[in-house]
Amino acid sequence: MSDTLMHTYARLPVSFVRGEGAWLYDDQGTAYLDALSGIAVCGLGHAHPAIGAALSDQAATLLHTSNLYHIPLQERLGDRLCAIARMDRVFFGNSGAEANEAAIKLARLHGHQRGIDLPEIVVMENSFHGRTLATLSATGNRKVQAGFEPLVRGFVRAPYDDIDALRTIAANRPNVVAVLVEPIQGEGGIRIPSETYLPALRALCDEFGWLLMLDEIQTGMGRAGRWFAHQLSGIRPDVMTVAKALGNGVPIGACLARGHAAEVLGPGNHGSTFGGNPLACRAAEAVIETIETQGLVERAAALGTHLLDALRERLAGLPGVVAIRGCGLLLGIELDRPCGALVQQALERHLLINVTAGNVIRLLPPLVLDDIQANTLVTTLCELIEDFLATSPEIAQA
Repeated sequence: MSDTLMHTYARLPVSFVRGEGAWLYDDQGTAYLDALSGIAVCGLGHAHPAIGAALSDQAATLLHTSNLYHIPLQERLGDRLCAIARMDRVFFGNSGAEANEAAIKLARLHGHQRGIDLPEIVVMENSFHGRTLATLSATGNRKVQAGFEPLVRGFVRAPYDDIDALRTIAANRPNVVAVLVEPIQGEGGIRIPSETYLPALRALCDEFGWLLMLDEIQTGMGRAGRWFAHQLSGIRPDVMTVAKALGNGVPIGACLARGHAAEVLGPGNHGSTFGGNPLACRAAEAVIETIETQGLVERAAALGTHLLDALRERLAGLPGVVAIRGCGLLLGIELDRPCGALVQQALERHLLINVTAGNVIRLLPPLVLDDIQANTLVTTLCELIEDFLATSPEIAQA
């Protein structure tokens, strides 16, 4: 273990050296079933041949020029991404945090253009938008913010899935210009709002002239059983951010906008040295092409239903299991006690999972997971949960 790396991660005791589909292999050759996909990044699994071929070809052709010049691959990717998202324009960065930074800057500039000197953005409790100063300020998690004060001003916090709270804000905060919200809260514990929430939020934003900005960084690119989770509600945002699975492991993020919001940023307002370079755009183009040709959006919807049904059949009614939630291949199993120990226990069973919000087992398997792997995931995980609940009787305090 190197001592030259900053101690920013509590890493698990394993080192992966190669992957294939839903499998990762450590430096001893042991195979692990990946039910986390690099935290929703590797939607196509590991070492997908189409991505490997695209990267190899592009690396031997042209890696980078900078945005001082036209980048045909970036323009082609922008056309394709805007088409599937039904948006008008896109700005490319390198990560989800950068995509959200672009959205925040867009909203503030939009406010200033309307004559609002101190524009405010409504954000939600238990949200997660990144770790830059602006995005951690927007995030509704005190642990992420602690020690980095003073935070960036201009954010108004509201409970998630609560339209009445937003109406109260609208009546009392005349400087609000936008709402930034996850259609499903990932880091917050796979929190799925009511079916009426996003349509009501869209109507509220229209009523008060706010921009509706959706953070689809974890939910996008087919994971929710549609290209983007908001499409399940039949609404369209003014601004949307994507990243994670867009490059299947190659860093790329995007901030998309439509209508007036698409015209807010102009030359000199925002930029990125690496954002949208030929290599990243070639990777993202291959991702979109593969998802389309292999029908992986539909696969995510069907497989997610299968996993959710199987987990509920095995675990529903088990003392200690509070809820089992899912939308496509975003699944959460909430327990009545802290369960971080399950991550190590699953690792020992050669299964990769995650625990978020302290007591929610989060599953983000790749879209290429096959039926046998899905059944292995359910069987192994349910056995782990049953054993854990039987031997960890301490109930979490509210």
